[in-house]
Amino acid sequence: MKTLTLLAFLSLAATPAALAQSSHGMDHSNMPMTSEQMEGAVHAKAVVNSIGDGTANVSHDPIPEIGWPAMTMDLTVLEGAQMMGDIGEGDTVTLMLVKGDDGMYAIGAMMPN
Repeated sequence: MKTLTLLAFLSLAATPAALAQSSHGMDHSNMPMTSEQMEGAVHAKAVVNSIGDGTANVSHDPIPEIGWPAMTMDLTVLEGAQMMGDIGEGDTVTLMLVKGDDGMYAIGAMMPN
């Protein structure tokens, strides 16, 4: 009985952390993505090096969910991507990356940290 009570407590205690980790404070409800894309979305902390028409160059932390080490790279910014706040070069952000039908990841949302 003690073990069951402890497991129930730990399960409830971990729930808010898991929810916070999955949403990263982003409102995904109005995003023009399929439910499959939303389920496969990953989040990463990054610094915006430059942002232009349809692309952003970012230096991101490791993304273990998809096996990416920390790196600097150009990423496509999806049409209709949710840009929360005024984001510019040098800003630290949280990226939401979604996998396209082509198997490539692109920025579906960006939120300043």
